[in-house]
Amino acid sequence: MVVGEFSTEIDVLVIGAGPGGYVAAIRAAQLGKSVTVVDRTEVGGVCLNRGCIPSKALISAAHHLEAMQHGGGMGITAQGVQVDFGKVQEWKTSVVKKLTGGVASLLKGNKITLISGEALFTGENEVRVVTGYEGSRYKFNHCIIATGSRPIELKPFPYGGRIISSTEALNLQEVPKSMIVIGGGYIGIELGQTYAKFGTQVTVLEGSDHILPGFEKELTGLVAKRLEKQGVTVFTGAMAKSSSATDQNVTVTFIVNGEDKQVTADYLLVTVGRKPNTDEMGFEQIGLKLTDRGYIEVDRQCKTNLPNVYAIGDIVPGPALAHKASYEGKVAAEVIAGHPAEVDYKAIPAVVFSDPEIAGVGISETEAKSEGLDVVTGRFPYSANGRALSLGNPEGFVKLVARKADGVLLGAHIVGPEASNLIAEMGLAIEMGATLEDIALTIHAHPTLGEMVMEAAEGALGQSVHVMSK
Repeated sequence: MVVGEFSTEIDVLVIGAGPGGYVAAIRAAQLGKSVTVVDRTEVGGVCLNRGCIPSKALISAAHHLEAMQHGGGMGITAQGVQVDFGKVQEWKTSVVKKLTGGVASLLKGNKITLISGEALFTGENEVRVVTGYEGSRYKFNHCIIATGSRPIELKPFPYGGRIISSTEALNLQEVPKSMIVIGGGYIGIELGQTYAKFGTQVTVLEGSDHILPGFEKELTGLVAKRLEKQGVTVFTGAMAKSSSATDQNVTVTFIVNGEDKQVTADYLLVTVGRKPNTDEMGFEQIGLKLTDRGYIEVDRQCKTNLPNVYAIGDIVPGPALAHKASYEGKVAAEVIAGHPAEVDYKAIPAVVFSDPEIAGVGISETEAKSEGLDVVTGRFPYSANGRALSLGNPEGFVKLVARKADGVLLGAHIVGPEASNLIAEMGLAIEMGATLEDIALTIHAHPTLGEMVMEAAEGALGQSVHVMSK
């Protein structure tokens, strides 16, 4: 490696080794490119290390605990169930290490160079990578920026001590007795509900009129009811004003219905969104265009306004989803390799790992009507599905939205057990332009939760078998 005033020439530079960056790097290598990846922390990014994977591990552990505590309806009771939260965290960490180790092996196996350091643009086709006290310059032919995002910090609630972000919440070594959550979005609900299952008294403060505001109330209402049963206190239409913290607890003052209220807990978890990591990288100096909110402007091929510079994932407009980042990474790599690829977000799913789970793909009935579309819907309840009943968890439904004229599926929305897995079929159906008839005529195995998709399609066609047609 040449250091100092000289620059090392590389073909494809990927900045960031998260689910966008490492996937882009591997795809580019598959297409014959020489690839170098730079990341300032670890492979896997937020998703594998401080987000998707560790949170789902804790959620799964909480599900196991709940099942052991509430199996009486099936005639199964357990005595002396105990939680060693330190060991729960050890298990969670082992899951993370397996996956991050796998990613490192994949990078090595694809002959991708991995550099640990922080990248700063010094020109349109050059970066300086700082590692410790040393810096090296690299000139690239192509660059894919995939630096991800971080939790938004609110001035009245600065992180530190008893005020934590999702990162710290995922690494607590003991179950707190109480916790306040500012933000009833997917991160706040997932983590708040998980800790509630472990025994924490949780209070959620959400500014909109219902939790999980990105989804329709008919979906989120079931989650709200479950939260109430689990002893979680939820304030909607609530505006957090200020906080005061000690070494032992934190008190939050908030307004709801025009009235000042206070709540005190062991921790305050702030989950009000994420901020793109586009600052302090020299973008202004090289003229890279950003939106007013700090996202990088890109076209349908993930190209920025600078030649041969691409951007993907949380740093470009759109939902901050790991699978969106991975998808965009493949598109960018293929464009670099000369393929006519471009993004199409028509069938990008969104999932909340709440209890019950929520998943959606395509457009909702409300969105369809706001766009002036004439649609037909089909809905099938978990309570009429044999597999859901045998699981002892029959709350929820599957809802399909299709164009009335030809039955083409436009959207699918599910709330209930395994919604995160059921939505995949619906994404494929929308991607391939399937109709309600296509879905209804597809033989689904019995007894499975997947049958509900078929039955919802039948309902939209007026052919319901296991529920009365309207």
